[in-house]
Formats: sequence, C-alpha cells, structure tokens
Amino acid sequence: MNAFTSHSGFALPPLGFGTVRLRGDSGAEAIGRAIDAGYRLLDTAFNYENEGAVGQAVGQAVARGVARDEIIVTSKLPGRHHPAPLNVQSVEESRARLGLDRIDLHLIHWPNPLQGEYVDAWQGLIEAKARDVVREIGVSNFLPEHLETIEAATGVRPVVNQIEVHPYFPQEESVAVHRELGIITEAWSPLGRGEDVLSEPVILEIARAHDATPAQVILAWHRARGVVAIPRSSSPERQRENLESLELTLDDGEVTTITDLGRADGRLFGGDPRHYEES
Repeated sequence: MNAFTSHSGFALPPLGFGTVRLRGDSGAEAIGRAIDAGYRLLDTAFNYENEGAVGQAVGQAVARGVARDEIIVTSKLPGRHHPAPLNVQSVEESRARLGLDRIDLHLIHWPNPLQGEYVDAWQGLIEAKARDVVREIGVSNFLPEHLETIEAATGVRPVVNQIEVHPYFPQEESVAVHRELGIITEAWSPLGRGEDVLSEPVILEIARAHDATPAQVILAWHRARGVVAIPRSSSPERQRENLESLELTLDDGEVTTITDLGRADGRLFGGDPRHYEES
C-alpha cells in the first residue's frame, strides 16, 4: 500500500481496519483474519473495551511470522481521562491491555470542549511519547480551532486527526486544513452506516463502470482525497473486498460527483465536536 505521510515523516497505509464491537475470542479471530488478509493498521480505543482482543490478535499474528514492526496499532484516550496524571496512566493501561511494549499511535478520542481539558490531555500524550509508552500521538474528532489551540499551547502538532468522513459528510474544510498542516486525515465510519449511501444511484453507476462494489468505490474515493479509511468487518469476504478497493482508481470527475453527495445534516449522530462530550 502506498503510504500517506505526516509532517513528521510518520506514515500510515491508505486503508486500515476498524475493530469497534469486535471483542473476546471471536473478535480476536476476526482481527487476526484481517491481519492475515493484509491489513497492517488496526484501530481500537480504551472505550471500545477490546484492547485485549486486539493485542491477542497481534501477538498471534507475530507468532505466525508477521513482523511486529509492520503492524500499526492505534488506541485512544477517553474523555474521563483527560486530566493529569490520569492521562498518562490511561495510556500506560492501554499498553498493558494490548500487551505491547509500545503503542504505535495514540489519539485523544474527543476534545470535550465543555470539559475544557483537552490541552492537558494533549500534554499527557506528549509525556507518554517522551517516556516511549507510545511511538506517535494524534487526535480524533478535533476541529481546526482545537488543533490550533493544542499546538499553540505545547508547540507539538498531531500527526493524525481521525474524524467522521463519508460521502454524506465529506468534511472538505477539515481535510484541506489537515493537508496544509501535514496532518493525516483518518475516516471513521468511512462507508456511513446502513445501506443508504451504498445504494446512491451515482455510486452504483460508478461501481458498474469499474466492475466494482459500491463499498469499493467509496473506499477508493477516500484514497483519492488523501484520507485513510478504517472500515470494520468480521466477514473474511468483506475484509478482502475492502482491500481490493486499493486496485481501483477514480478520476477527478467521479471523486467530485461523490463529494457532491454531502449534506448539511450529514453527521451520523449528534457528535458535533463543538458540543459533544465523551465519557
């Protein structure tokens, strides 16, 4: 996979694997199948309650011969752990749950602006990196003004911002800001939820033109915009189908057509980072 690279030189593959709701032994098996299929970027979070399953899958994959340094494991700091010293302790706890010597990438899950402690949370991640608990640090669901605040306060710019991006919510402004700052954009729920976007006539038309599935078209759209998509699936067939999207290239007109599906009310739930507070 051709990597997307941040301002620091840290790079991510253009397609990763989401793990939310994949728990226990069955979750570890699904994650292990994804690794065997070729995924090398795994996304979890403290609040997903599955860091143990992710770590188990990574450990088993390494035992099968996959090089540990090929796998990028991401986790996230929950809102209730923003204050010091809990922020660093939370990252250390995630590392323990994962069973890794070091977490590859750790993000602040939400800015929680009403709580107003996301600068402290960012400082905790900076400290965790200095202690080599994590390799790189970033954020999730941060708006451009949040990014500006934490960099102004600490002098440290995130390498990643993971945000909601899908055809109904293309986030053109944030993607452009990230590109200018050298921050990699990651898309959570990259295919939306439900079947609505997958059955959009323009997406079906593009899929027919390329002999591809609607999901592959949407994932190719993300890649064309420089956005890392992290779809989740426990199905081996769907995992492989998503990876095969890397063979599909859309032209500029097709990318624009899909972007034009964006809606003013395109968010999947009331998760506006200006107001939303994660526990």
